[in-house]
Amino acid sequence: MQAVFNLADLPEQIRCDLAEQIENFSDYRQLLLIGHGGRRMWQAVQASQFRDANDPIDSFSVDRLKSWFADNYPSCDYEMIYPDRQRVVPLQALGELAGWHHSSPFRIGINQLWGSWFAYRLAVLSDSNFEVSEKMKFSPPCDTCSEKPCLTACPADALQCSDYSLKRCINYRLSSGRLESDSSCHDQCLARLSCPVALEHRYTMAQINYHYGRSMLTIEEYYR
Repeated sequence: MQAVFNLADLPEQIRCDLAEQIENFSDYRQLLLIGHGGRRMWQAVQASQFRDANDPIDSFSVDRLKSWFADNYPSCDYEMIYPDRQRVVPLQALGELAGWHHSSPFRIGINQLWGSWFAYRLAVLSDSNFEVSEKMKFSPPCDTCSEKPCLTACPADALQCSDYSLKRCINYRLSSGRLESDSSCHDQCLARLSCPVALEHRYTMAQINYHYGRSMLTIEEYYR
């Protein structure tokens, strides 16, 4: 997944927020948003030299981008602004501008092609003149889902309120995992797994457990 934006055409708030964090922001003309969909990237990471890295997916993504620029546009100046722990990049807002997703009851963006099984991997500033991407247009998949199994699949009832309850979700995840028999949300999301959209692209359980295991570590560190 990829989208190209001219910096001058970005909404003012996004442009200003980025400019405040990036000293040489004015040196660049475009922002490149890159993501992955489905299972193939995880397979590629597992077959790569980065499989045992501290953050194998980020390491793999950064390496692929550097190689692509070196092979195709060696004279192009660019700067990766995501992944970067020191900067706040509005990935969701950029994804909305690109038309990559609609909201879902379980608060993960959902795409007509990939379902919820996609993710942002890189955001890059460059002095390039690539063709600007047209916004993807598709109807919200949840609008035509009559059964909505995600609403009842969540054992924390976080989706039964008038709005998604992050507190219920986190409290349940923190309590689960203490006993092996009560660990249903420790390293997966049952609501997300129940979604019928693009099942053919659903991550393998190894990848699901990896992502949710890392998020669980972050939650535990923050709340405990």
